[in-house]
Amino acid sequence: MRMAWDRVARLAAGVGGIVVVTIGYARWLPVANAATVSASFLLIVLLVATTSPFWIAACTSLAAVLSFNFFFLPPLRTLTIAEPQNWVALGTFLAVSLIASNLSTIARKRTQEAVGRRDELTRLFDLSRDVLVMTDTPDAMSVLARSIARRFDVDFAAIALPRAGAWRTFEGGAAMVHLDPERLTSAFALAETSSDGEEADRHGPLDPLQPSPGDVRMIPIRTGTKAIGLLAIAGRPIERGTLNALAGLVAIAIERAQFLEERTAAELTKQSEALKTALLASIGHDLRTPLTAIRIAATNLRDGGADDGERIDQSDLILTEVERLSRLFQNVLEMARIDAGALAMESRWTHPSEIIAAAREHVDQALQGHQLNVSIDRDVPVRVDPRLTAGALAHVLENAAHYAPAGSAIDIGTQFTDGTFEIGVRDRGPGIAASDLPHVFERFYRGAAAKSHMAGTGMGLWIASGLVAVEQGRIRVENCPDGGARFTIAIPTVRKAADDTETA
Repeated sequence: MRMAWDRVARLAAGVGGIVVVTIGYARWLPVANAATVSASFLLIVLLVATTSPFWIAACTSLAAVLSFNFFFLPPLRTLTIAEPQNWVALGTFLAVSLIASNLSTIARKRTQEAVGRRDELTRLFDLSRDVLVMTDTPDAMSVLARSIARRFDVDFAAIALPRAGAWRTFEGGAAMVHLDPERLTSAFALAETSSDGEEADRHGPLDPLQPSPGDVRMIPIRTGTKAIGLLAIAGRPIERGTLNALAGLVAIAIERAQFLEERTAAELTKQSEALKTALLASIGHDLRTPLTAIRIAATNLRDGGADDGERIDQSDLILTEVERLSRLFQNVLEMARIDAGALAMESRWTHPSEIIAAAREHVDQALQGHQLNVSIDRDVPVRVDPRLTAGALAHVLENAAHYAPAGSAIDIGTQFTDGTFEIGVRDRGPGIAASDLPHVFERFYRGAAAKSHMAGTGMGLWIASGLVAVEQGRIRVENCPDGGARFTIAIPTVRKAADDTETA
């Protein structure tokens, strides 16, 4: 209705222009040369033709011919033409005006088509950029369908893919349209028997749940010549070439999503195999040493010639190696729990001194031979998970004990700054090579200095990082200027003030 009124207004404007020019020349600007009047009329006809359909320009041209004949060709005020040359002039004027109107209309339509193609090309380009991003997401096809509806300004867009005798559809757009599986199957069968999308598109409208926004056009999605699905579009008309290009782009997106999925699965398999190999190698190495020591000690205990002192020494050795095996299996269990996401944070008010004491007790055997210097800023309760925090600190202390020289001091300090509870552990060992710093907290990673020690599996610092991450914290490491390394565990939390109120 709005378009019809717009066309009526354009026709009225064209005829009104002819009337204005006629009155102007007839009353205020009398001219003796009829060519001047015809040129003015022709100008109005051309202006109308550049902005309106041909029929409006033709009606304006007819009004101009009648006005030209009635007011400016003798005998005036009649539609009679006395002289043959005036017939020629009038016929020429009518022919020129109609031809010019037609050419102008054709030029305008071609311009509109060119602009439309440019817009569609821009939409395709924008969608191709979307494909590069959206195919990395788990719901890539749903996001793609919504992006098609948004980019191409259609009421409904759907990607239908056959899966094991059924259809998986991913829909987008404001309209609700029911895609009948039987009709999808029929359209897909037609698409499989042809090399283009004509048959599928002729399938016609589907059953809408709500008043249809227009016929749903179905275009085959192909990889090469093989149809792999259907693209359903409803709403504004889109050229077949654009629809085929759009279906091709959807096919690329589907292939890319499948490729990324296969690549991710391959990477996960590769990582799993690498982890299994590293775990077996690490555990195999760390099992042999304590088991060999236990076997030798047990053999010595069976030797009747051993005195009481030797028996005590051998018993202590067995207990030490059993504790070492227990720590190894505990590390494996903790690693499995972190991987499975089975660790939950249970925060409660805990004194920093309690956390340090629990961590020291955990690795008391490893800390023998080292002097521990403890500095607590304020032993005020902080709200953390004491089990996770002490476990992470225990792994850091064990790491420091392994690589610091025997008899050297290990410093432990705590502080609370800007809503963060920090525990620092500083050793006097060789420090960490610059090339190893970015990899210290990777699973099974052992740097150049670590490889010179028999102890260590490369699990401890990774486990510490995983335990702290459950509390939304982080762990970092840096080399000290005067030697050794400093590990810092930082956990966002609150602590109690002197008046038992929480402070951040």
